[in-house]
Amino acid sequence: MNVNPFPYSLYLVISEDDCMGKNFLEVAEQAILGGVDMIQLREKKDSPEVFLQKAMQLIEITNKYGIPLIINDNITVTEKVNSAGIHVGNSDAAPQNLRQRPLIRNKMIGYSIEHLAQLDNEQTAVADYLGISPVFKTKTKTDTITEWGLEGISQIRQLTEKPLVAIGNIHLENAKAVINAGADCIAVVSAICSADDPQKAAYELKNEIVK
Repeated sequence: MNVNPFPYSLYLVISEDDCMGKNFLEVAEQAILGGVDMIQLREKKDSPEVFLQKAMQLIEITNKYGIPLIINDNITVTEKVNSAGIHVGNSDAAPQNLRQRPLIRNKMIGYSIEHLAQLDNEQTAVADYLGISPVFKTKTKTDTITEWGLEGISQIRQLTEKPLVAIGNIHLENAKAVINAGADCIAVVSAICSADDPQKAAYELKNEIVK
């Protein structure tokens, strides 16, 4: 159970491709200046070497601003860059196993929930926060099982006290509704990465969800 309130409300999931030609490091820094509280680097297509190189560059920026960097499903990169945490899904490394690794056991572990049965498993029990994925269908992630919707968030909220990070086609027009449904934090990709002005996009989102 979550004892401490989750201190993050706006979570950026970033990859170089999602930035559509813009420098992803500049997008990340602008997003932080706009109000992003934490960043996840998700590079599914990169070689391990390229992923590590990007993570080393990005953590310099996140450390500069005191923002936690989460690595998506890559144990080696997580350990080598000493990131704040790792995020995994159903088909990735199990949170229980991650808790056995000396260099990860004390880091933040996020775990994606794609069906309700996961709420009762031992992986959820050791995770620090739950990714509710996707809330609404999205082009950036096509291998998911459930489209939760606002009703799904409300249902999950009633079943767990773990912090809930909602992701999936969330934008300025629906962000507040997602928070009102029970999410502690919203995670976005294109709403910031694809924006002409990532800092402004982050600022507007942050103001929308904390007001």
